[in-house]
Amino acid sequence: MRAFVFPGQGSQKVGMGAELADASKAARAVFEEVDDALSQNLSTIMRDGPAEELTLTANAQPAIMANAIATLRVLEQDFGIVLSDVGSCVAGHSLGEYTALCAAGSFTLADTARLLKLRGEAMQAAVPVGVGAMCALLGADVEKALALAEAAAEGEVCELANDNDPTQVVLSGHSGAIERAVGLVKDHGIKRGVPLPVSAPFHCSLMQPAADAMAEALAETSPGSMSLPIYANVTAALVDDPAEERDLLVEQVTGRVRWRESVLAMRAAGTQHFVELGGKVLGPMIGRIDKEAQVSSIVTMEQIEELAKEIG
Repeated sequence: MRAFVFPGQGSQKVGMGAELADASKAARAVFEEVDDALSQNLSTIMRDGPAEELTLTANAQPAIMANAIATLRVLEQDFGIVLSDVGSCVAGHSLGEYTALCAAGSFTLADTARLLKLRGEAMQAAVPVGVGAMCALLGADVEKALALAEAAAEGEVCELANDNDPTQVVLSGHSGAIERAVGLVKDHGIKRGVPLPVSAPFHCSLMQPAADAMAEALAETSPGSMSLPIYANVTAALVDDPAEERDLLVEQVTGRVRWRESVLAMRAAGTQHFVELGGKVLGPMIGRIDKEAQVSSIVTMEQIEELAKEIG
């Protein structure tokens, strides 16, 4: 069994997608459709930068999705691979859940781009710059991270945002609480706390205004039926009902990204091969979660060609 997985924020970089666009009409069509849907030259920012503009949440989210879907379209259109024939499920990390739904035909490409643009804008607007922060805890498990979050909160928000892999958990909340958490890591038997260069405190209760905005948007643009079921971030469980998935996407804005548990659930269900499309972030995480899992991170034309030969 094979899972196709899609990266989240942080995997953006200037030049992303340029090689695919130069080599494949299928990839170019994706970038053009996203530009049209957003009435913005996002593909130019992806290709040429500046990095500060690409890193803006409202640009990074649709850009990462577009790059991953372009990779998928090359695989499908240039190499004749049908996702539902070679895959058993899809999953994505945070915004990657939207990409996964697009890959499974649940959202159109244009709708996915618009939803992610809105999601990025709503997340940025939910908390004034400087009020919130995030930090990665290295060498922490969930129990240690929860104890640290409780100790650091002191009446402010300090919550577990991402359970990425056995070596990395992320906290999110008020800036003061996150600073205190970084200062307290050693007391909790955690190797290091690293402040993250993010513009907002994602996946915590401070994001409620963004969750409300997404509830409104998803009521108007609801997921449709899926060619492959999806493992949802907030439940780490298989979902094939579009109505349930719509509710989980709203919950995901403030909820924990349970990536480690999702990978373990996919493995328990019989998934042997994980294919990350459009990034090299989830592959290493999956390797740390389960050393026995077969992992492919696909970014270049050469890698797409190799994958097509392997699974075609």
